Amino acid sequence: MNELTGTIIAAHGRHYLADANGEKLQCVTRGKKTNVAVGDVVHLKRTSADQAVIEKIADRTTLLYRSDQYKSKLLAANISRLFIVVATEPSFADDLVSRSLVAAEAAGIEAHIILNKVDVEAPLARARERAGLYASLGYPVHELSARERPEHAVETLMPLLQGQSSIFIGQSGMGKSSLINLLVPDADIAVREISEALDTGKHTTTFTRLYWLPGGASIIDSPGFQEFGLYHLTEGMLERAFVEFKPYLGGCKYYNCRHLAEPQCAVLEAVAEKKIAKMRHELYGQLLHESSQTLY
Repeated sequence: MNELTGTIIAAHGRHYLADANGEKLQCVTRGKKTNVAVGDVVHLKRTSADQAVIEKIADRTTLLYRSDQYKSKLLAANISRLFIVVATEPSFADDLVSRSLVAAEAAGIEAHIILNKVDVEAPLARARERAGLYASLGYPVHELSARERPEHAVETLMPLLQGQSSIFIGQSGMGKSSLINLLVPDADIAVREISEALDTGKHTTTFTRLYWLPGGASIIDSPGFQEFGLYHLTEGMLERAFVEFKPYLGGCKYYNCRHLAEPQCAVLEAVAEKKIAKMRHELYGQLLHESSQTLY
């Protein structure tokens, strides 16, 4: 029986690692297609003891990806929760947080924010204030210190991960790896095994990988990144992905209002009345501009 079903647990370039009932198989796609994401359920055809070809990708419930002017990069498939890790220090980029939230809304994924390093007191008030903007939009913010209060971090996050397929994303330096290591105690061993299986030649952390939790839940850890392009989102998708716009959509004078400079725009009126944060509206304008630049 050469046909198997597995879950993609790591990806590096065109090399994939699948978990088929506990058996790890190195996989490749047929031809040059690289449209496979970590978290994908795939139908495999075994080609040797530890290798297989990906024949088909099963239907996805969700797909999270980022894109620039020329290409898109799949981050993860079939995830139900996104955790954006930020910290008191180094300072986090609001642009990246907002872009991640917009991507989650557009993909139908529930988003949470983790504010790490709350033991560092000097920048805490400012970080809380900045995270408070997202809390006011309805996104849960969880305050943790992976270093000073590891047990509390695990107690806070474990119930949120149960029964879910989650992904952790964030800029480097926010403590994402420390959190993953708390939640998945053998993560380091798994990374070494995956590096060897993918034959990347070095213990790289530049690949996305999936860890199973007891009870069948999973966590996907993605490499830290500094930008999150959303060139693939259309105007209609964008306006709906800013949750604070929702009460005002349909209230503009013009039915095809872009909420940029049009007269009698309900969204612009809400920005003027500080019901919508100026920073978020400016990002919306930037994303609209980006989506008009797409070449692929």
